[in-house]
Amino acid sequence: MPSRLLPQPKTLYRTHPELVLNLCSCVTVMAIVAIVTFLLMRERASVEQAAARSASNIAQLIDTDIERNVELYDLSLRGLIWAIQRPELLSVPAPLRQQVLFSQAFTAPVRGDILWLDRDGNIVADSTSVIPRTANFADSKVFQAHRASSDLGMVVSPPFKARLGGLDWCISFSRRIDGPSGEFAGIAAGALRLAYFTELFQRLDIGRDSSVNLFNSDGILLARHPSYKDDPLIGKDFSAQSNFQRIRAGNDGSFTAKSSLDGKHRLYTYSRVNELPLLVVVALSSDEVYSSWRRTARVVGAATGLLCIGLLWLTLALGRELRRRHSAEQSLAELAATDSLTGLANRRQLDQVLRREWARAQRNQRPLAVLMVDVDHFKAFNQRHGHAGGDVALRQVAAAISRSIRRPADLAARYGGEEFLVVLPETELKGAQTLAERIRSSIQALPPFATDRQPVTVSIGIGLHTPGMAQDLASVLGDADEALYRAKANGRNRIES
Repeated sequence: MPSRLLPQPKTLYRTHPELVLNLCSCVTVMAIVAIVTFLLMRERASVEQAAARSASNIAQLIDTDIERNVELYDLSLRGLIWAIQRPELLSVPAPLRQQVLFSQAFTAPVRGDILWLDRDGNIVADSTSVIPRTANFADSKVFQAHRASSDLGMVVSPPFKARLGGLDWCISFSRRIDGPSGEFAGIAAGALRLAYFTELFQRLDIGRDSSVNLFNSDGILLARHPSYKDDPLIGKDFSAQSNFQRIRAGNDGSFTAKSSLDGKHRLYTYSRVNELPLLVVVALSSDEVYSSWRRTARVVGAATGLLCIGLLWLTLALGRELRRRHSAEQSLAELAATDSLTGLANRRQLDQVLRREWARAQRNQRPLAVLMVDVDHFKAFNQRHGHAGGDVALRQVAAAISRSIRRPADLAARYGGEEFLVVLPETELKGAQTLAERIRSSIQALPPFATDRQPVTVSIGIGLHTPGMAQDLASVLGDADEALYRAKANGRNRIES
């Protein structure tokens, strides 16, 4: 038989309201999570930017102090060279000459000392005493560099252990002294204690697990805070470390990376000290930078989680109520459309289906068949077995008709009393006759009722709508009714069309 036409599509909400509710709830939860995540990540970026700005300010303050010290040293060195080149200086008494040669800023070993070395590397004048200390620096690389070249300007040395005065780790600033004919006449050199920078860094509150570091451009660590006496990291070469290579590649900036010393993540902010071969690096602990943000994220995350869980729970509860309501509505709809005795469709549902299928057959130019089924000699059966027995027989007949119908589009309904009507969309005469015979034979095969030797039988009349013919629904039903009366007149238990 031809298959049924599919019903007109319904909206997803009408057919699956609980699914739509769950989908909307899930989308809402995902939107809430996405928005909260976006806001938290934006807040995290703001915290990082604020920490980077703060570290950059610290680095700039340190840069300024270092520049000021370097300028003081340079001024002192230039003043020393200017005084040395005055011949009348040799006739000045030694205490006065000491005052002229050296700035008062370096008479005390707060920063370091300043020396005048002759062309052989011997100390001619010393900022720490009128009578210079005895030492020779001809073997130092800085001295040899100045002797070899006259255009080096001020040279900043790598860190070294001071030979004089117990100054520990130092760096030096030096300038070449030229003779009257431009020949090498010695150098003016000032030593700066690296402990001075450590003391400077100690005034800064940068956190318990963070550090401030001073490197030269070759990657040698000059000073750091926190530090301690005889710190093995002072003077260590970090030039091979990936973090320092990133720092040396630019003049200033910041980035987050894992420390090569302890493996912890840190926010590195760095700045080059003017044109000097010195780099200030502030390494802030990521745990400390993000500690307040993490507390906020935990609180917001917990609140968001509770909100989402509550929303999902309410969705489930509402879905359960929708299921119950849908089930109740479906049960009511089934009760309203079902004959209480036979379990088949009642007259109300039959009328709706007939109108719908008739309109579809007219629209699509497809055939439509109806079977009018009537139980034979039912009044006599009721007289023999009573109304209760008649009800049982009607239920058995209805069950046999229902078993015979196999297509979802076909509908069997109680038409009234002992009459039934079967609607067969898109079914031609041959298909209707085949189904009618199946119904008739299945009912005839029912076991006899109680002690009754006469089987229950039915007569069936077929009404058919053929596309292109001038028919209406009433005429098709009339044809089926007329065919049923012919079947009754021709002996019952038969099919007429």
